[in-house]
Amino acid sequence: MCSASLYLHIPFCVSKCAYCDFYSVPCRRDDPRLDALVERLLDDAGRWIHDLGVNHIPTLYIGGGTPSLLGAARIVRLLTRLGRLWQEAPEEITVELNPESLDEAFLTACRNNGVTRISMGAQSFHEPSRAAIRRAGSAALTLERLDMVRRVFGTAFSADLITGLPFQDKAILLKDIKTLLAYQPAHISLYALTLEPDTPLVRMARQDKRLLPAPEIADALYIAGRDALEQAGYSQYEVSNFALNNKRGAHNIRYWRMENWLGLGSSASSTIIDDDSGTGIRYTWERDVDAYLAGSAPLVERLDRLTLMKETLLMGFRYIDGPDLALFQKRFGQPLEASIPRSLAAWQRLLVSSPSRYALSKDGLLLLDRFLLDVFAELDTNTLDTI
Repeated sequence: MCSASLYLHIPFCVSKCAYCDFYSVPCRRDDPRLDALVERLLDDAGRWIHDLGVNHIPTLYIGGGTPSLLGAARIVRLLTRLGRLWQEAPEEITVELNPESLDEAFLTACRNNGVTRISMGAQSFHEPSRAAIRRAGSAALTLERLDMVRRVFGTAFSADLITGLPFQDKAILLKDIKTLLAYQPAHISLYALTLEPDTPLVRMARQDKRLLPAPEIADALYIAGRDALEQAGYSQYEVSNFALNNKRGAHNIRYWRMENWLGLGSSASSTIIDDDSGTGIRYTWERDVDAYLAGSAPLVERLDRLTLMKETLLMGFRYIDGPDLALFQKRFGQPLEASIPRSLAAWQRLLVSSPSRYALSKDGLLLLDRFLLDVFAELDTNTLDTI
């Protein structure tokens, strides 16, 4: 028997943003695949929870895509029947939504059926930036929906903003942050725009070199946004996540701690770890919703000790508290400082360390990728030395 968080992927959107590399397909609310998806997710949840011996689900996250496209009746059906799978409800239940597909009936259905937290994609209130990334809806509609979320859920919601967007400068970003702060969300995600290969935004940027801010300006925008959120009382607890009054997102913390999760739906993945051997198994569903609805099975991947150790550190050092040292020792049979001593020494100036913690400082988080390159190189060398 084991504990595992549950993630359900809703791979449908009204339209796709130009920067997005997540798997989703265009869909209207009357698409019959939405009903078929709810049934398949429920069938899979029951089967996989039973087959993997999951007896505790601490968190549930319904993401996408755009779960609010399901509408009120489908989200009630999904949440009600999921509730029959556990004796004790998850401590945190989060549902993602986008303004253009949201109505009050959906929010009320979520609130009345156990949802504790809403996550809303705002991204920006600056119309030229929104148009450039092909963001559905409008700034006015987003503000209207924020009013609705605040009315139904109070402050128990998270909202996303993006830095480094086309036509964005510091003044525009800080205005976006000020606008969002007026709604007092308990949580804000501030994402630095990532250019994913083969997305429309990459092709657009190749054609117009002035479309996006230069890398050094994009970096400065993120830092300005981070500092503005912290000055407003939102504490950074991960590279892109900030919480007011310690209202951290429990579901994502389980990812950063590399604890078990069960992911269902096209493109979703599950990771189930054997702490005694320091290995794991990953199940990944293909990026094809029609194949998923037709009954496809996931790809199975074995995570050996080195792979799992790298992933544990990759995720753990994103988190302001760093990797869980006790869990690392239990999982891999040695303390973290014995696994990567050279990297810890080389990066000492940008680390926060104590007998119970190794973590990157806020300035260190800005250099996370470079730090991880050193960590992985050291782990690879250690592995070669033992062969």
